[in-house]
Amino acid sequence: MRRLAALIGLLASSGADAGDGSALFAQNCALCHQAGATGLPGQFPRLAGRVAAISTHAEGRVYLADVLTYGLSGSLKIDDQQIVGLMPPFAVLPNDVVADILNYVQSLGARPKSGTVTPFTEQEIAAARAGTGKSLDDVQAERHALQRSKVIE
Repeated sequence: MRRLAALIGLLASSGADAGDGSALFAQNCALCHQAGATGLPGQFPRLAGRVAAISTHAEGRVYLADVLTYGLSGSLKIDDQQIVGLMPPFAVLPNDVVADILNYVQSLGARPKSGTVTPFTEQEIAAARAGTGKSLDDVQAERHALQRSKVIE
């Protein structure tokens, strides 16, 4: 796991400048989630059109920061397709980079039917990360709670 974190840190430190969410996404996320965050059916979930809807809820915003910070594993059903996998933690990414990536992904796909999409800030990500660390199971449990409350569909 330390080698993975070191590799992610090396990748995050080369190339894209903070503030360029598109380039940061391409550098850190597109390998799995594909260009434009369209996902790879059955393997990696589509983010376009989903992140914006989740981010209209305060608890959804914390969850999104948690997924990038602590990772996520297990079974997900996205677009009527079952996906079983692992998203590694990106805790080595600075708060401003996480905010820029989330802001970029928020801008992709259909706009949410309700709620207001507001940009993520570095301070918001720092606050979300300030609590105690979470395990992959904790983040999965957070996801299930958000599904029950219809924040995530």
